[in-house]
Amino acid sequence: MFLTFLECPRCGAQHDADQPQNLCTCGSPLLARYDLPAIANAVEPGDVERRGADLWRYRELLPVRSAEHVTTLGEGWTPLWPAARYGPAIGLNRLLVKDEGLLPTGAFKARGAAVGVSRARELGIRHVAMPTNGNAGAAWATYAARAGLAATIAMPYGAPVITRQECLVAGADLHLVEGVISDAGRLIASLIADADGAIFDVSTLKEPYRIEGKKTMGLEIAEQLGWRTPDVILYPTGGGVGLIGIHKALLELRTLGWLQGELPRLVAVQSTGCAPVVKAYDAGLRQVEAWPDASTVAFGINVPKPLGDELILDAIAESGGTAIAVDDADMLADLREFGRLEGLMLCPEGATCLTAARLLRERGWLGADDEVVLLNTGAGVKYPLDLA
Repeated sequence: MFLTFLECPRCGAQHDADQPQNLCTCGSPLLARYDLPAIANAVEPGDVERRGADLWRYRELLPVRSAEHVTTLGEGWTPLWPAARYGPAIGLNRLLVKDEGLLPTGAFKARGAAVGVSRARELGIRHVAMPTNGNAGAAWATYAARAGLAATIAMPYGAPVITRQECLVAGADLHLVEGVISDAGRLIASLIADADGAIFDVSTLKEPYRIEGKKTMGLEIAEQLGWRTPDVILYPTGGGVGLIGIHKALLELRTLGWLQGELPRLVAVQSTGCAPVVKAYDAGLRQVEAWPDASTVAFGINVPKPLGDELILDAIAESGGTAIAVDDADMLADLREFGRLEGLMLCPEGATCLTAARLLRERGWLGADDEVVLLNTGAGVKYPLDLA
């Protein structure tokens, strides 16, 4: 309702939001912009609080113009709960977990798929295609089926097997490839090129609306804390859409006047087996170099060269955050310890944030009384891990 245009954060060019768009001509992802003063006049926090418990409660800050195009399975409004035993055990008295594993399709990817598919449907797109490390493809296949769209998905053989099954059950055209997500991306690019415009590319950040779904994590965190923010948010970073989205959401809320004061420090968490963002951050760069021979148990963040690298690094810098890489063996040990103390099996990507929080506390970057939110981006039961 309040979407105005799409903007390139690199060159400033504006693009028509009511036409299907991929990247800017300069190669940058596009960001959706809204008439925030009009939103501030139309709605206030109390109005949102009285709405249904899903991400569509934030409809004024979402890009779908007509409710008839909303494609939903009840996604959003996941719990934010204290890690009352694990947090103090690692020296953090106010550690909170946002559990995205409870979403439809078992991962936070459902947020981006719900909004991205809804907007694609509204724009008249009938067939979407994307590469994936597993969960995103499963989510987009599921929501595409719900919306009556066709979906073509390519994923590495190493992706969790259950995500293949989700794609197949949803009727997607599934392609398995050797290698990593960039190899799957090359296959998708070839299929789209041969389709003569019949297939729309919804690869990570190559369309502007997945990020709008992901940003609702930031909106929810702020609302669940009483329209304030924590001191720090830790986010497992592969493509980085969620980190970018959370940053965008909090900036929008501050412009609306719904948040006051400093925004949280954002931490990009990666694996030592694939840490291009950490390497670029440590070197003071604004772009990443492709990580050679990328490999990690946390398969969802096994992204050698994220397209949104500039936006990720900007979000870290602007928030006074940091980037950190953790070892798979340490992550698996912390995953088990967290389960023992809190009773929840995090996904490997979410568990990287446990290790990051522990290390950052040991190094003094986190204080004992800092309020820290970590994102568990999926259900641990989707991963066939050997934890014996």
